[in-house]
Amino acid sequence: MSPRPSIVIVGAGPRGTGFLERLAANLPELYGDTPLDVHLVDPHPPGPGRIWRTAQSPLLWMNSQAEDVTMFTDETVALEGPVRPGPTLAEWAGIDGRHFASRPQQGAYLRWVYERARAALPASVTVHEHRTTALRVGGPRDGRQRVWLDGHAAPLPADLVVLTVGHLDARPDAEQRALSDFAARHQLLHLPPDFTADADLAALPAGEPVLVRGFGLAFVDLMVLLTEGRGGRYEGEGETLVYVPSGKEPVLYVGSRRGVPYHSKIGYRLDGERPPLPRFFGPEQTDALLRRGGPVDFRRDVWPLIAKELGWAHYHRLFSTHPERTALAWSDFEPAYAEAPPLGAEVTALVAAAVPDPADRLDPDTLDHPLDGLRYDSAEALQNGLRAYITEDVTRRHDPAHSADAAVFAGLLSVYGQLLRLGKQLDPGPWWHGFFSYFASGPPGPRLHQLLALSRAGLVRFLGPGVTVEADEERGLFRAASRALPGEWTEARALVEARIPDPTLEHTGSPLLRGLYEEGVRATGAGLLVVDPVDGRLLERDGRPHPRRFALGPHTTARTGSAFSRPRTGGVAFGQNDVTARAALTLLRDRERRLPVPLSA
Repeated sequence: MSPRPSIVIVGAGPRGTGFLERLAANLPELYGDTPLDVHLVDPHPPGPGRIWRTAQSPLLWMNSQAEDVTMFTDETVALEGPVRPGPTLAEWAGIDGRHFASRPQQGAYLRWVYERARAALPASVTVHEHRTTALRVGGPRDGRQRVWLDGHAAPLPADLVVLTVGHLDARPDAEQRALSDFAARHQLLHLPPDFTADADLAALPAGEPVLVRGFGLAFVDLMVLLTEGRGGRYEGEGETLVYVPSGKEPVLYVGSRRGVPYHSKIGYRLDGERPPLPRFFGPEQTDALLRRGGPVDFRRDVWPLIAKELGWAHYHRLFSTHPERTALAWSDFEPAYAEAPPLGAEVTALVAAAVPDPADRLDPDTLDHPLDGLRYDSAEALQNGLRAYITEDVTRRHDPAHSADAAVFAGLLSVYGQLLRLGKQLDPGPWWHGFFSYFASGPPGPRLHQLLALSRAGLVRFLGPGVTVEADEERGLFRAASRALPGEWTEARALVEARIPDPTLEHTGSPLLRGLYEEGVRATGAGLLVVDPVDGRLLERDGRPHPRRFALGPHTTARTGSAFSRPRTGGVAFGQNDVTARAALTLLRDRERRLPVPLSA
C-alpha cells in the first residue's frame, strides 16, 4: 500500500492560515476526494501564531484600521482558484471600521479564519496540529521529504513542505554580543533586538534613564508597555492629551538613523480620482529588466523608476484634486514629466516651476532624511524641534488637503507588486523595506499624540538623528549622542534595541533555515530565502526550483510589505497563496496518477 499523501506546513500564523484557506478553496477542482494529511507545525496557536496570539497585552494595537484588515479574497485579486469572500476584521468583530483593534482582537479573528478554513476541507483531508518547532527538512530532491520536530524521535513524512514561518528570531551579531558582554561586566542591562511583547521589560527600573535605539513600531510597543503598561494613564485627547504617570516608568531616550518616528497612519480615505497605476514602473519596465538577464541593481536600475512612479502618483493627485496649488496645466505638466529623466535636474526644475509650495512637492531624499543638516544648540531646543515635527506630521496625515500623500501610499503598494515580478534577480536590501515601512506602515495618529504627551511629561526624550551608541569602559555606562547635538552625550545603565532581528544567513535563530542554508538553498545576503516568483518554490544555488519545497512570507524574496491585505486592493499575498496552493495540489494529484495500481484492486 502506498503511503498516504501529505503536506507539512511549517508556520501556522496568518500566512500559514492563508495558504490553508487557498488549499481548501482549490482542492475540489484539483484534487477531489483523494485522501490527504495536512500537518501544521508551530509552537504557537494556529491562526494568530506568535505575533498575534491572544495571550498578550490588550494595550498593544494593530497599526491598521479594522476596516483595512481582511484575510479573504475578492474579485480584485488575481486568482485562478475560486474567490471565497469573507468579513473584514471590523465586520467580524462588529466594531467601528476606523478603530485600531488590539492585537488580541486580531488574534481572535485569525483563529476564527483558521477554524473556518479547516472546516472547509473535505472529510478526506485530515489536519494534524503539532505545537512544536520544526528543526530540519531533509530528503532526496525528487522524493519524499522528512521534517524533524523538536521533541519527536521520528520525522514527519512529506510529499511537499511549505514554509510560512513569518518573522524569525536571530542570534546576536558581533556588535550585540559585545554590548551584552559589556553589560554583564558592569552590571548593566542590554536588551538586544527582539519582539517587544516577548522582551523582559520588567528589568528596566523606574525613574532611570534608558537608551533606546530604534524609532519604529517596536519602539511604540515599548513606549506603551513601559507607561500605560505600568499603570499610567492619559487624560484629554488629541493635542491637549496629558499623561498622568504612575511613578513606575523609566525615562526613555530614543534615537535612530532618521531621528523621527515612522509617519503617522493616514487618517482619511482617498476619495475621488485615483492615480492610474502603474505608469513608470509596471510590467513593461520589469519585463525589460528581466530580459537583460543577470542580477538587477536596485539603486541603479530600479530606484529611479520607483521614484518617478511615486512622483507620478503624487502629482496626478495634486493636479486633479488641488489644481489651485499648481502653476501649470496638467496637459503641459504630464508630457514634460513623462519625458524627464528620473531623479535629475530636469524633473526638479519642472516640479519647481509647476508646484509653487515646496510642501506640495515630493522629494524622496528629503522624505527619507527629514532632519539632515539640522543642528540644535541645546537638548531642550531639540525636544521642541522634534515635538513640532511630529505635530506637523500628525496634522498633515489627517488632512485630506494633503491627499497626495495617500496617493503615494497607493504608489508604494503598486511598486511592491512589481518588485515581486523581478523575484530572484533582485535583492532590494533592507533600505527599501525600511523606507516603505517608514512612509506606509507607521503608527496610528493617537499613538503619536501619546508620544507627544510623554515628551511633554519628560518621560520620553529625543536624541535626534544619526545616533551613535558607545560602551564607555572607563565609566562603566552606555552613552549615546546625535549629530543634531554635537558633543552632548546621554549616559544610562540600560540600552534597548527597539527593532526586530534582521534575517541574516549567519545569525538566523531558526535551526531549520540554518540547515537549508548549509544544504544549498539560495539566499540573499540579508538572509532571505530566494523563491521562484511564479509559484514560491525554493531555489537552489544552481538556480533550479526545488520540486517539493515552497516558501511564502516575509522571510522570502517574495515578501509583500504588508502583514495583511486591504479589501479590494488586489491582495498580492492572496494571489501568491493561491498560486502555491494550486501548484502543490497539482503536484500531489500527478503523483497519485503515477503510482502503480495495487494488484488487489
